[in-house]
Amino acid sequence: MDERETPPVVLTPYGAVQGEWRGASAAFRGIPFAAAPVGDLRYAAPAAPAPWDGVRDATAPGPTPQRRPFGPVTTIPEPSFPGDSTLNVNVFTPAPGDDAAQLPVLVWIHGGGFFAGSPSSPWYDGRAFNRDGVVTVSISYRLGFDGFGFIDGAPLNRGMLDMVAALEWVRDSIGAFGGDPDRVTIAGQSAGGGAVLALLSMPSAAGLFHGAISAAGALSSIDVPTARRVSEAMARAAGVDGSLESWRSLSEDAVLDVQLALDVRSVLPTPSGLDGAVQAIFKEGQAVMPLAFGPIIDGSTLLSFADAVAAAGPDGVPAILSTNAHEFTFPSEGPPVGALEEAFVAAGLATEDAAPLLREISLIGQEAINGQLVTEGLFRVPLARQVAARTAAGAGGRTWLIDFRDRSPVTGFANHCHELPYAWDLLDADGVTQVLGDRPSAELARGLHAAWLGLIVEGRCAWAPVADAPAGALVANGDELRYAPDSYAFETAVAHAGRLEP
Repeated sequence: MDERETPPVVLTPYGAVQGEWRGASAAFRGIPFAAAPVGDLRYAAPAAPAPWDGVRDATAPGPTPQRRPFGPVTTIPEPSFPGDSTLNVNVFTPAPGDDAAQLPVLVWIHGGGFFAGSPSSPWYDGRAFNRDGVVTVSISYRLGFDGFGFIDGAPLNRGMLDMVAALEWVRDSIGAFGGDPDRVTIAGQSAGGGAVLALLSMPSAAGLFHGAISAAGALSSIDVPTARRVSEAMARAAGVDGSLESWRSLSEDAVLDVQLALDVRSVLPTPSGLDGAVQAIFKEGQAVMPLAFGPIIDGSTLLSFADAVAAAGPDGVPAILSTNAHEFTFPSEGPPVGALEEAFVAAGLATEDAAPLLREISLIGQEAINGQLVTEGLFRVPLARQVAARTAAGAGGRTWLIDFRDRSPVTGFANHCHELPYAWDLLDADGVTQVLGDRPSAELARGLHAAWLGLIVEGRCAWAPVADAPAGALVANGDELRYAPDSYAFETAVAHAGRLEP
């Protein structure tokens, strides 16, 4: 009898789980890596799950920390599932139960602004990576105030601690699914990419992964005083004193209502330079809102990226950093270029520093100016700053860039999230044609997927690292990927202009 006629069963440290075969690979869904964060564990650090007897069914998605359909936060279909045991993983593997397989492992962290998103999106199905000999894991983590709100008496960065707990589960369990715990690459996009950068900055995560891919990952700028101010505003709106007990007295729905009603623009400090100009757009109601919740830099559980990179030195984890050309370049009411120049000067930029950016954004059309400014300020210039930090630490030879520039026929731009169906080689997944059109390039999917595979499988990439060319990147556009030594030249120049630093 073909072994695939029998459902796959794998023994984890907490009990046996049964998944399902899907052709040549198996899927296990909703496996708990931590106890349900309810009762005394609400707003607490993740705790180990209770062991179970018998065989646990793992054929259906587990409960998600995302509790409501928040609307089109991203272009990705990201379903919510009810239940308390929200800290769980999905595992996709071609070798369930084969301890000797020792396959490389990809651990995926979903995006969604740290307040939304789901690990069970059809865009995160691991079947293509399984086809290429990679065990794939998608993880959940607490979101919004639940995962990142400041509470006296509760640990900071609970959502990040969830990710560390998931990685510890991978270390202890993935061998039974055919994976090698010493060949783990973490990857994420948007907030997930930011989480990857944060994990690179967490001492408790050291040694739990050996490669990193950050797509459209923005560095956190939330410090403890800022997090406290946001939570104090939430407490006033909720009518509680801000203590752990007072927050636990509120229902989950009540906290979500207050979180969604919060106008974070009235709470966050106004930065200077390029970041100040972006913030000015937020205050006019344009583009997207700044994030109220996310990783909190406290100097102990989470270091600043620059400090962490400097401490790691030339032995920093091999990493791919990437952005899309027009992450948030959606049509909106934008100011005339002259008015934008005045806004830059008012934000503290010298005219000669502002001129290159003004020339760049004037090329894409009046209606897209605001969105492109946000794209540069939140994603592309910060990427160049990350490159500068890793290069200064001696890790430039272990850092590679990707610049995704393929324009969708639907939007006319290379927008936020557009690279994911290509990188996962899942052009037939639900929701892809609505975003990328009826004929997305299979050649581009094979190429970008292979680019990620290089780091995941070999621990290195086939194109030049930033040590050779700080602005050089693998450019994904049309049916081809080509290396361009100056792809991020503008952003590199901006990142090295001291007056544009946050």
